[in-house]
Amino acid sequence: MLNLRGRYRRFVEHLTIQEVSGSLGDLGTLLPVMISLAVAGQIDLTSTLWFTGIWNIASGLFFESPVCVQPMKAIAAVVLSSNMSIEENMSAGLSVAAVIFFLGATRTIHLVSNYTPTSVVRGLQLGTGVQLIKKAHDLITKLQWHISYANWSDNFTWVLLATIFVFACYRTKVPSALILFLIGLLFALIRMFVTDKSTVIPHPVAGGYYPNTIIHPTPAEFRTGFLNAGLGQIPLTCLNSVVALSILIDDLFPEKHVNTASISMSVGLMNLIGCWFGAMPVCHGAGGLAGQYRFGARSEVSVILLGLCKLLLGIIFGSSLVGLLQYFPNSLLAVMLFVSGVELAHAAQAINRGVENNTIRAENWTIMLATMGALVAFSNDGIGFVTGLVVAVLLSVQRLGVQAWWEHFVEAIRVLPSKWKDQHGESQSPCLPLHQPIALSPDESEDLGSSSISKSSIIGPR
Repeated sequence: MLNLRGRYRRFVEHLTIQEVSGSLGDLGTLLPVMISLAVAGQIDLTSTLWFTGIWNIASGLFFESPVCVQPMKAIAAVVLSSNMSIEENMSAGLSVAAVIFFLGATRTIHLVSNYTPTSVVRGLQLGTGVQLIKKAHDLITKLQWHISYANWSDNFTWVLLATIFVFACYRTKVPSALILFLIGLLFALIRMFVTDKSTVIPHPVAGGYYPNTIIHPTPAEFRTGFLNAGLGQIPLTCLNSVVALSILIDDLFPEKHVNTASISMSVGLMNLIGCWFGAMPVCHGAGGLAGQYRFGARSEVSVILLGLCKLLLGIIFGSSLVGLLQYFPNSLLAVMLFVSGVELAHAAQAINRGVENNTIRAENWTIMLATMGALVAFSNDGIGFVTGLVVAVLLSVQRLGVQAWWEHFVEAIRVLPSKWKDQHGESQSPCLPLHQPIALSPDESEDLGSSSISKSSIIGPR
């Protein structure tokens, strides 16, 4: 009971207009994907609103920080471009969820965190930020500068004005995301009920909606969903939704550390439950957290509020909202998505925090940029990860020498079982020898000790 009272007091203390604005900071990612999938019949909107609302609330209460619930973008991109069925979409979500949950339950995901160089993770964050900026551009490619009766609510003028407004408020407490969302919602309502009322698009109908869709994928649909859409999502979820998110939480909320196993099991459970009802495959993510933080989120209150709104919309309006969502201006969505991308990419500036060796600092930048370049070029986090890891290995071999690198590599393999057992031993055992200093002075050698190697000297600071 005391805990409930404490949570209630915390909720009231953090219930500010900034938290309300922050709760909408990830809508630039959520709405375009959710609208596209719902209109194409590849998700059930009622189930999606119900379950994403529940997961928002549960994530806020469990992690005590504004951990977002966002679409699995790799799956959504393939499903939309390939015109896959809802059964194939859900099969992709279920297969990824099973793998991620297994990695978390067995604590194997912990090894991914330990043995992934920080420079590679920062490269993934930078690359994902650039991709969000590219997605923002894709939303406005068909807009025009010329304003007419047909495009009064969605044109480049609104893009320009919204961008100026957001960055004019960038270092203030003005709830810019909330203001943009309310303006967009007002435009959508005016278009639906006034200027475009002759258009044959279903209007929202109030009622009692609940998830009543049960998905029964066949073996062929499950195979197609996993191989075509799910397989490419697995490395993205492991690295950006789990490892990079854990690091970003440490950056933004040092007192709220969340281990990778908890995040991966959370991702797994959300989809192992929701996908059977046609809910959109979702994950947590560094990009969503960055966007919500940028627009004012500083506690779990923001995601709890967002979850309550989704749940209420799902109960009252359900799938009848699809028509209204189609009218929301892409110009405003694109600006919100652009700012979220900028914020996520900015997290990469901490790549050399605590690193004093200039050779290693330069090496970290090279690895990060190579990771980012490959990710953006191929639009695939897995390719970006492999590229960054290969570059890191090659550079470290040149810096250390083959023999020294091999000795550290063997030692890293030797301690692997102990790292698998100990979730809290990250700072005590060596990992892959990718960032070992090129040469230690006698003073540095005494600080490190003759037989131990700190994690910060090997894989860089977290």
